[in-house]
Amino acid sequence: MPNAPFKKPSKTGKKKSFYFRARKKFCPFCADKTDDIDYKDASRLRRFVSDKGKILPRRATGVCAKHQRALAGAVKRARVMALLPFVNR
Repeated sequence: MPNAPFKKPSKTGKKKSFYFRARKKFCPFCADKTDDIDYKDASRLRRFVSDKGKILPRRATGVCAKHQRALAGAVKRARVMALLPFVNR
């Protein structure tokens, strides 16, 4: 089989086990039945911003797509209003 992919043996010779299964993250805004995200609630918005000031992705926070778009807009609005910093130092 000349076209078969070549697999390198692992360095330790052990196989990886995939027994750990992460819990499914849930959207905290859907759980609270929140329709709109308030940009003035800076303490709640800080949970979704990294220590460098970047908006965290959905896979890290568990927020649904609808609320992620609203969250990004609220964080950007809060930055302009000086409720959240653009960059944390």
